[in-house]
Amino acid sequence: MVTHGGVGDAFWDVVKNGAETAGTELGVTVTYEGDGDPQRQSQLIDAAVNKKVNGIVVSMANPDALRASIQAAAQAGIPVITINSGQDKSAEFGAITHVGQDELVAGQGAGAKLKEAGVGKLVCVVHEAGNVGLEQRCKGAGETLGGSVENLQVDINNLQEAQSTIQSKLQADPSVDGVLALNPAVGAAAVGAVKGAGSAAKVATFDLNADVIKSVQAGEILFAVDQQQYLQGYLPIVLLNLYKTNLNVAGGGHPVLTGPGFVTKENAAQVAELTGKGTR
Repeated sequence: MVTHGGVGDAFWDVVKNGAETAGTELGVTVTYEGDGDPQRQSQLIDAAVNKKVNGIVVSMANPDALRASIQAAAQAGIPVITINSGQDKSAEFGAITHVGQDELVAGQGAGAKLKEAGVGKLVCVVHEAGNVGLEQRCKGAGETLGGSVENLQVDINNLQEAQSTIQSKLQADPSVDGVLALNPAVGAAAVGAVKGAGSAAKVATFDLNADVIKSVQAGEILFAVDQQQYLQGYLPIVLLNLYKTNLNVAGGGHPVLTGPGFVTKENAAQVAELTGKGTR
């Protein structure tokens, strides 16, 4: 499994847990590697092909950078399943299926819920430049919000600076009444930015961790979009095993969807315990 998630990233740790659990249950050896650099990610895929592995799972935040490596794997007879990002390019590159969340649909759902909450001017915080999935989330939110959406670029590797950037935006434009983060760590930074700016803007985020759950319960975050990333680790291992042993292909040409779901104040307590176990 080769993803664009760095070591120690809470989101990708849950994906890793899912993959390793499936491997243990099926008696399959699962190796997880993650790197946010697309060039390095392609090198990891190439190395897996050279090792003649039985299957490859890959996330495609930057699909074009991985095209040649994924196509080479498919041409070598190694089944590839894409996860998380890059749904639109999955079949074109030769993958047998894609497991993840339709990011445009998820963004539309987030935009609709923010509209219900009275948000009319939204800042959508993009934390990875060039990540097509993040761009689709913001686009989807704009399609259903009915107000204005502005993308704001921050660096996921510098959360203090990200918080300052969001806070500065809120101070410069007090008419902004909503902030949509696309990552739980950035969601926490957005909460801090709203407090620091003395803003009444509502905060929502994509994805979960323990801090996000607490913030939802406290009313600091309106909701979290849950793509159930544990399934993005677990299901591909099961599907590859079924393909190798029984030539089964799931999805019928469509992605196997893991989300979106929504964690709100009403259901946060039920999810909190599972988040602590590293499965949500």
